Amino acid sequence: MPRIPRSRTALLQDIPVDGSKRILLAAPRGYCAGVDRAVVAVEKALERYGAPVYVRKQIVHNIHVVTELEAQGAIFVDEVDEVPEGAHVVFSAHGVSPAVVEAAADRRLQAIDATCPLVTKVHREAVRFARDDYEILLIGHEGHEEVEGTAGEAPHAVTIVNSPADADTVEVKDPSKVVWLSQTTLSVDETMETVERLRLRFPDLQNPPSDDICYATQNRQVAIKKVAVGADLVIVVGSANSSNSVRLVEVALEYGAKAAYRIDYADEIKQEWLDGVATVGVTSGASVPEVLVQEVLETLGTAGYGDVEEVRTAEEDLMFSLPKELRQNASGARDDRALGGRSTRQA
Repeated sequence: MPRIPRSRTALLQDIPVDGSKRILLAAPRGYCAGVDRAVVAVEKALERYGAPVYVRKQIVHNIHVVTELEAQGAIFVDEVDEVPEGAHVVFSAHGVSPAVVEAAADRRLQAIDATCPLVTKVHREAVRFARDDYEILLIGHEGHEEVEGTAGEAPHAVTIVNSPADADTVEVKDPSKVVWLSQTTLSVDETMETVERLRLRFPDLQNPPSDDICYATQNRQVAIKKVAVGADLVIVVGSANSSNSVRLVEVALEYGAKAAYRIDYADEIKQEWLDGVATVGVTSGASVPEVLVQEVLETLGTAGYGDVEEVRTAEEDLMFSLPKELRQNASGARDDRALGGRSTRQA
């Protein structure tokens, strides 16, 4: 369950190590355009319609964000049948299946779709390929909300491939008409390994028309790869149910970090992690507000890591329009945050 963020008391000690202490701060990091759009959508719905506004599942996978929105009047539910008839409900950034949309309509709910447009793109691909009688191998984690939503677009045509190992055993009816799609927040390297193993078995395997793994996931993985090479320790800020945050830990270890840990808050950093560590790499998942990263930097500063070097591998300026219901204010004028609020959220 979400918890209210604790105030941080400096508990770390500044213990000497060989060499100079420093932080390599990955960039890009934190909020992506899809997350920003979804979070602002809930905030604007609360402003426009008043509390409570219901949200199916966590709007994004971050404890801090969910806790803050709950404090503003958002109520998070597992399914739409928990929402009072006629109330406003926001669909999370991870997307929903047509069955969920239909269930919301049956309850006469005022639905606001905050699905990331890049997830919506994958949904449309699934519909199109199923219509053309392709079998769809959906690379992703079974049970993840995004995978459930995409598979729900064409349940008769989709088989989920959880890992590269699954690629060696999955069966299809017609190897000449098969295509792969993927969850948007996966490890790029692991996904490509899965595709290569699938193609060994199904040489006619078709690619999606464009890359399914989102730009932000790829950019954050590229940045942490560069950081990890020179880091004794990598700290990833992000929640346990955030697929892209978990992947960043794995990528850091694969690309040279001697140790890597995921945390929600700065007060979870343990003194023993810093033993003998001269260089700490820091990054955050795509659903993490920048304030949590800054708290980590401040906390590490108390342990002597005051030298911060940003390692930037890409620039991001993409913004998505809010759901159509929220692009105007109550008086009908265009809202000044119709394109979200990214510029005020990410350093």
